[in-house]
Amino acid sequence: MNVFLLTIILVLTGLGGGLLSSMAGMASLIVYPVLIALGVPPVSANVTNTAAMIFTGVGAGLSSEKELRANRNLMFAVTGYAVAGGIVGALILAVAPSSTFEKVVPFLIAIAGGLMLWSARGSMPAGSVGHTVKGWQLIGRNAVVFLVGLYIGYFGAAAGIVMLAVLSLTLPVSFAVSNALKNFATFLTNIVSLVIYAFTTKVYWLMVLPLGIGMFVGGFIGPMVVRHVPQRAIRIAVGIAAFGLAAYFFYTAYLAK
Repeated sequence: MNVFLLTIILVLTGLGGGLLSSMAGMASLIVYPVLIALGVPPVSANVTNTAAMIFTGVGAGLSSEKELRANRNLMFAVTGYAVAGGIVGALILAVAPSSTFEKVVPFLIAIAGGLMLWSARGSMPAGSVGHTVKGWQLIGRNAVVFLVGLYIGYFGAAAGIVMLAVLSLTLPVSFAVSNALKNFATFLTNIVSLVIYAFTTKVYWLMVLPLGIGMFVGGFIGPMVVRHVPQRAIRIAVGIAAFGLAAYFFYTAYLAK
């Protein structure tokens, strides 16, 4: 393929992926299938996407500075558990294939979509927030965030929507803040995972830069959109899109081979 055309495809793919990632955590809906179509092996497509996602994190972090600064304690707490899980997941990937996790991915995404639709039931006043959790519920929330981090480090596809569903239901903050916390936590988890990938897995670095340019722009724009679009509309759209993504990964895991 012509290098110029390939670059344009990757930049536009990154733009779409960055928007979806920073708004809902579903960059893989676009980026992963495109990389596979371009001939990148599945595991390398996953880690190359992870490398480019760092640019989304930078753009989203700059755009979400207000939300992150106002919720710094939550930011560090959520990110700490996610990064710890990411380290474990990346180390597991170094010694075990991701094929097993591919079988589980569709169901995880479908559950996340169901949670998102459930959270959008009924009327949602502007600025509505999630629930405060304590005790065993707090321990359970942190354990789930750790497992999502592990998932990011091990496979990662559509991990953001699972994280977003959990945070939007269990944090006493608005959807926009939950989304900002999700973006920051996945950003640092992706960085830590990529350090391990660089020594254990083939990353298509020449594809990372054009993807990253698009992802930075999309990541910067996404949080702005989230602030101005009604929460309920976003949650419903994300939930429906999640079921579509789950169907796609179910097809690739069970029917396309």
